[in-house]
Amino acid sequence: MAGLTDTVANAMLDNQFPAGSASLSLHSADPGATGLNELSGGSPAYARASVTLVAASGRAKTYSDGNETFNVPAGGRVAYVGYWIGGVFKGSFPVASPQYFAAQGVYTLAPVTLRIP
Repeated sequence: MAGLTDTVANAMLDNQFPAGSASLSLHSADPGATGLNELSGGSPAYARASVTLVAASGRAKTYSDGNETFNVPAGGRVAYVGYWIGGVFKGSFPVASPQYFAAQGVYTLAPVTLRIP
């Protein structure tokens, strides 16, 4: 067998994304390595979604057990989702279909799972 064992893959996920509080954010363009281009403003105002992490299992870690909803300001574009631990930006991924909001609206994000193949 080549590659990481499940035990090592799970330990890597748990090390970088420890169990406990985390948050997800929405970005209008590539957030780079620091979380740039995060949405802001609106009424009700955009805010990061707080989620809870549990221990990794099966080489995967899920960020939430249900859909997360975000308020998106008029003129906002959702193109990336970012993930944060203790206020530290950990990375991002592009959404499958970027969405533009001409008027104030709500974006719903399905549960997010991080995997080590």
